[in-house]
Amino acid sequence: MSMLRVTVDGGEIEAGEGRTVLQTCLDAGVYVPHLCSHPDLHPAGVCRLCLVEIEGRDGLFTSCTTPVEDGMSVLTGTERVKRVRRLSAELLLANHPADCASCPVYLDCELQSLMQYLEFTDARIRKRLNLTAPVESNPLIVHDMVRCIACGRCIRACSELRGVDALTFVKKGENLMVGPREGGNLAAAGCRFCGACVEVCPTGAIRDQTSVFEKYKNKRAALVPCRETCPAGIDVPRYIRFVKEGKDGYATAVVREKVPFPGTLGYVCPHPCEFDCRRERLDESTAIKSIKRYAAEHDDGAWKEKGYRKAPTGRRVAVVGAGPAGLTAAYYLAKSGHDVTVFERLDRPGGMLRVGVPPYRLPREVLDEEIAHIRSIGVDITCGAAVERVEALKKDGYDAVLVAVGTHQGVKLRIPGAESADVLAGIDFLKRANLGEAVALGDKVLVLGGGSVAFDCAGVARRLGAKEVALACLEPRDAMLANEEEVEEALAEGSALYNSLTFEEIIAEGGGITGVRCRRVTSCTFDEDGLPLICVEPDSDFVLPAGAVIFAVGQRPDLRPEFGVRLGRGNRIVLKEGTASHTEAPGVFAAGDAVQGTASVVTAIAHGREAAREIDLYLHGDGVIDEVLAPRVAGNPWIGREEGYVSRYRCGYEPVEARRCLQCDLRLDIAPRKFWGEYGPTSRQTGKG
Repeated sequence: MSMLRVTVDGGEIEAGEGRTVLQTCLDAGVYVPHLCSHPDLHPAGVCRLCLVEIEGRDGLFTSCTTPVEDGMSVLTGTERVKRVRRLSAELLLANHPADCASCPVYLDCELQSLMQYLEFTDARIRKRLNLTAPVESNPLIVHDMVRCIACGRCIRACSELRGVDALTFVKKGENLMVGPREGGNLAAAGCRFCGACVEVCPTGAIRDQTSVFEKYKNKRAALVPCRETCPAGIDVPRYIRFVKEGKDGYATAVVREKVPFPGTLGYVCPHPCEFDCRRERLDESTAIKSIKRYAAEHDDGAWKEKGYRKAPTGRRVAVVGAGPAGLTAAYYLAKSGHDVTVFERLDRPGGMLRVGVPPYRLPREVLDEEIAHIRSIGVDITCGAAVERVEALKKDGYDAVLVAVGTHQGVKLRIPGAESADVLAGIDFLKRANLGEAVALGDKVLVLGGGSVAFDCAGVARRLGAKEVALACLEPRDAMLANEEEVEEALAEGSALYNSLTFEEIIAEGGGITGVRCRRVTSCTFDEDGLPLICVEPDSDFVLPAGAVIFAVGQRPDLRPEFGVRLGRGNRIVLKEGTASHTEAPGVFAAGDAVQGTASVVTAIAHGREAAREIDLYLHGDGVIDEVLAPRVAGNPWIGREEGYVSRYRCGYEPVEARRCLQCDLRLDIAPRKFWGEYGPTSRQTGKG
């Protein structure tokens, strides 16, 4: 590209061919006031704040629409320019409220910043009456047109960037402002709720609803909540976009950049991403978990040639436990060049994925295939190998030990009758059933608990032949730990559900269990130690009939003090303060449920990644386990119009379902607003009004 020589206010600068005068000045750090201009939009020149003089030419020129020419001499701050610029500012402010301090975008408003730069106030301006009330009935977006200055940036973004064309100028009384095309609401106008209009609005006339930011630490997190809420940090919009484009192999590769179990998560992930999906505010969240499973089922395996494999380090790592946390850590440590051996007490690897999750929820061939790949990169998994003391592994020459034993010890409530023969701990019951052992239950089964394990117990009991299955728990329906999907599935299968109960006694008569005596709970809170504070309804005792009772009220790691790590509340492993996985024992690390308590599979996987990174650093590696397995390309900003888009509910076919994604991440590709103080040392000295 040939460079042009341009003089601006007596100083010579270089300009690229095809650049405008405004772009040239801003590139050189010379600030020229502007408001309707935006780096991602075609120039319009309507605000007339960017006016300049050009020596040898008559009149004033909008610098955002005037291309530079070689030898051009530009003047940005003459008295004539200042006078017209002041008139333009008065016209902008005539319809704008003088309430900066109470404005929702106070200190983040381009108009406010510009007026401060020009040292201009609206105290003497005759205001036009504008009583337009904010419109807050649209999903995600507020239209507060009393603040609109008719710069047109939002309209151009909707049309030029997105191809949606849902916005236009409308006249209300004497005031020109922006509104949905053809009147009505945004949905009726064909809005895709991508947020481009919000991102380019300079005044807050179009802005995000305040509730969008309530849960999040920063703007990026709030605007792409699916990626933020994923414990493993999977780039959800990126793999959904690949599925939409028919590139399923790439989609799986994106998931594998963060986890070695994409297929498994496609079946058992609790999908917190879906609960915060912005599409939920329109009709129904995008079926993210199903899309992940679809991608894994259509994987082409091309990612196998792109992952990193570091040179052997000569360091040995022992991993105790072949569950999701242990296998994830082993996978990344082996890729980092370490010699990794996994010791598993059971005769097959998988941990809770194999013995806690029923096969009807997670097909074993999916789990086996993903474990086989972990083995294929050099991870040695030794089953039937119980480790009683970590010190023994250190003596065997292992440089680091990771304890990821999960929570395989079931918990029963300490109530009368809990030790009866027909009373089982949930995880023990699932383990026996999932390993093919015979479990006698009888016809009538009562499961005590309201989490995912309880609903797995209910489902397995029904599949083992129980004719009547019921669940009872302390929590009310809206506070249960199980997600609504699990609850609805159990109810559809015919299981009964009893909420807000406390359990007093397991009743046994004639050598067998006949039921559980319960009391109704009016309220339940928790103290600072996490212990329940329960208020019961007087004289509310009643008996739930049962021939077998399964406790699914909690689990704990099956560890003894002599194992060699400090144990805390719930028999969980205590970590060294300020670390992600390092215990107080030198060279001994811990991850997963054994540290965090019973959580989700994806949470355990995420902790396994953190442990792998920390162990690699301990072994003098660089701690870098991130990899790029699929192209990192920006999404196409042109999303186009789709009639009926906001009322398109889940369809059950994932390539079509992927089209329901709002593509919230595209908004992050729009150039952020930039204020005059960010343009360089000369910006305060040129072009002031």
